[in-house]
Amino acid sequence: MGRARRARKIAATAAYGGGGLAAASAALGVVSYGVIRAEALLARRLVGTPFDSSPDDNGTYGAGPGEPVEILFLGDSSAAGMGAHHRHETVGAIVAGGVSALMGRQVHLTNCAVVGAESSDLERQLAEGLESVTRPDVVLIMIGANDVTHRVDRATAVRQLELTVRRIRALGSEVVVGTCPDLGTIEPLAQPLRLLARRWSRDLAAAQTIAVVEAGGRTVSLGDLLGEEFAASPKTMFSEDRFHPSAAGYAKAAAALLPSVCAALGVWGHDAADRRPEARRGEGVGPVAVAAGQAVKDAGSEVAPTEVGGQDRGPRGRWAVLLRRGNDALPAAAKPRPSAATATGEGESPPSAPEGEDAETAG
Repeated sequence: MGRARRARKIAATAAYGGGGLAAASAALGVVSYGVIRAEALLARRLVGTPFDSSPDDNGTYGAGPGEPVEILFLGDSSAAGMGAHHRHETVGAIVAGGVSALMGRQVHLTNCAVVGAESSDLERQLAEGLESVTRPDVVLIMIGANDVTHRVDRATAVRQLELTVRRIRALGSEVVVGTCPDLGTIEPLAQPLRLLARRWSRDLAAAQTIAVVEAGGRTVSLGDLLGEEFAASPKTMFSEDRFHPSAAGYAKAAAALLPSVCAALGVWGHDAADRRPEARRGEGVGPVAVAAGQAVKDAGSEVAPTEVGGQDRGPRGRWAVLLRRGNDALPAAAKPRPSAATATGEGESPPSAPEGEDAETAG
């Protein structure tokens, strides 16, 4: 069964509130998940736990007139910044600083992400965040890795993410979801379990994409974003625990997410947020399941809802557009103010800021 079909099956099960996929794969999954879990725990004991906590990156970034842009960040340890040594090295801080530089406005970041969080924790995180900011301009989510390693039923995890996205969209806020990373790039897991982890995480990412787009949000595939760099220089791209990204790794993830966050906020202007896809860049419009299957193979790809002929659905489901915004030209940064940009949370100065359904990657 191809990835697009598997993703559709997971998303369809989630849409009907069901859990538990095919019994045959479940039997294999129980054993394999258990071995992966045991290997991860063994690797963790060998490597140790060099971090007591993640940096607190809550605060206001940049300078400029008017009310600050409100960004709410939900998710797991990657969203929390575990592995970063400084608050300005997290994904949230880098994205907030980038948005501020491009918009010429202050950006207020509220980060409710929790280390070890699963998709089931998103509802609680959202409730906590809305106590601080009633209507965020955009909600950024990074989730999925712990759903894989903790053996959470994929349809259940996808359903919980979809419900969270629908609640956010009902507030009138934009949503950008960084989908499940490719766990096959984590070195402490031995083969052949790394191949299984890769398949499970990519299948979850594709199903997340379908559910999020159906709910009105947009996704960015994180996939094996760090794969080549990790193989070439693991000490640079991953932190001391060899599980979480380093500052360089988080900068890479933030660079993939920032263009989509800017598009959601309308930073690009002049129709660029919804620009036409360019076939020469591998972009296109099609059923969301096809776009989702394609996106997981190309880290940094954005998938968002669209219409064809005034209709949002076709014979094979929701229409979606796949874009590779990493190649988009950035608008000129707003003219810097006389006062230095600050992160008022601690009074510090931050640094400068498809074609072919069911195609599946080998390995």
